[in-house]
Amino acid sequence: MVLVPQTVTANEDISWRCRLMLFKRFLHRSQLALLRFLVDFTPPVNYLAFAGAGSADQLCGHICQAGKTRVLVVTDKGLRDLGIVEKAISGLRSRGIDIVLYDGVLPDPTFEQVLEGADIMRAHGSDAVLGVGGGSCMDAAKIIAAAATSNQDPRDWVGFNKIKHDVPQIFCIPTTSGTGAETTMGGVIKNSERREKIVISDACLMPAATALDPNLSMGLPPAITAATGMDALTHAIEAYISLWDRGTSKSSSSAAIDLIYRYLPLAYSDGDNKEARESMSLAAYYAGMAINQVNVGNVHAIAHQLGGRYGIPHGIANAMVLPHVLKFCSDETEEALAELGRLVGLGSSGSTAAELARDFIVSVSDLRNKIGIPSQSKLIKIYCKFFHIYWLIQNFNTYCITIILSRYYMIKIDFLKIYYY
Repeated sequence: MVLVPQTVTANEDISWRCRLMLFKRFLHRSQLALLRFLVDFTPPVNYLAFAGAGSADQLCGHICQAGKTRVLVVTDKGLRDLGIVEKAISGLRSRGIDIVLYDGVLPDPTFEQVLEGADIMRAHGSDAVLGVGGGSCMDAAKIIAAAATSNQDPRDWVGFNKIKHDVPQIFCIPTTSGTGAETTMGGVIKNSERREKIVISDACLMPAATALDPNLSMGLPPAITAATGMDALTHAIEAYISLWDRGTSKSSSSAAIDLIYRYLPLAYSDGDNKEARESMSLAAYYAGMAINQVNVGNVHAIAHQLGGRYGIPHGIANAMVLPHVLKFCSDETEEALAELGRLVGLGSSGSTAAELARDFIVSVSDLRNKIGIPSQSKLIKIYCKFFHIYWLIQNFNTYCITIILSRYYMIKIDFLKIYYY
C-alpha cells in the first residue's frame, strides 16, 4: 500500500492557528483569575510616609525610635558624590546609629550587586536597611535585606510570595519621583546573563516607612524628571484601567494622574520649584499604592523587555509604549479612559465617551512630547529588525502570563506594529 502524504490547505492552517490563539487566551485568563483569587486574600498593607521638607530627618528619628542601631544604607556613587546621601542620612548619624554604606548600585541592579550588598550587610550585622535614591537603589535595598538573612539564591524568589524567612525592616528615601518603589512590595532585578528584568514580590519587602522630602529632588536634571514622571503616570493609568478594582486603587491612581498632569511640566521646566517637587513625590507615592493593589499591565510587560535587553531607561520605555497600548485597548477601556479625560479637563459637556477616551490618549502623547521624551528608539528599531525579533516574540508571552493584569490580551503582531509600522 502506498501512503500518499496529505496536504494542509490554507484554510485548515488558519483554523488551527485560530484554535491555538483561543486556547492561549483561555490559558491566560485562567491564570489571571487564579492570581486575582490569591491577591484577594492578601492581607491589607499598612502605609507610613513622612512628607514635606525635612521629612528625611523625621524618618531617621522614626528608625531610631524603632530600636534600630546598625543600618545598611543602599545607594549609588553618583548620589554619594553629590552629597545627597549624607544630607538624607545625617539624622541617623546625629542620633548615634552605626551606619555602613553600600554604593555599588547601578541603573537596573543585578543579582551580583544584590549579593555584594548582602555580604556587606552580614559583615556589619545590620538590623535594618535604608534605600536612598531612585527605583534601582530602593529595589536593590529590598532584595539585599532578604538575601543577607538567607542562604537561598535570590533567583529562587522570582515571582510572588516565595520568601519564607523573616526579613529585616526596610526603609526608603526616594530622590526621584516615579518608580513608587518606596511604597510597593516588589523589586525589579536584572538577570545580567539572560539580559532580562525579573520581578520578586513579597509582603515582607514592603517598606516599613518612607520619607518624601522635596529637598532631596531639587535640581534633578530635566531628563530624569521627565522619565521618572512618565513612569509614575504609567503606574497610575495602568492601575486605573485594570480589571481589578481593589482597595483604594481608583482613588490613589486618579489622585496621582491629576497631580502629574498639573505639576510634571513645571517640575521639568523649573527643577527648583519646591511645590512641583513635593507634588510629584506625592504623585509617585499614590501611583505606587495603586499598583501595589492591582499590579501593572501590558506597558510594563513590554518596557521590562526593552530595558532588560537594550538598556532603555524604564521611564523612557514606558513613555514610548504607553500611548500605543492605550490605543490598542481603547475599545475595552473606553469608559475608564473617558473618566481620566474628564479628570484632566478634556472635552466639553457634550463630549462622548469615545471622544474623551481618544482625547486622553492624545494628551498622553502631547505630555510626553512636551517634556522631551522621544516617541521611538532608533536603537530598538535597528537592533530588533535585524537581530532579535525572534527573541522578543518568544519571550513576550512569558511576561504576559506573569505580569499583565489589564483588560486585554495583546498578541504578538500588535507588539511588533508598535515598533515597525
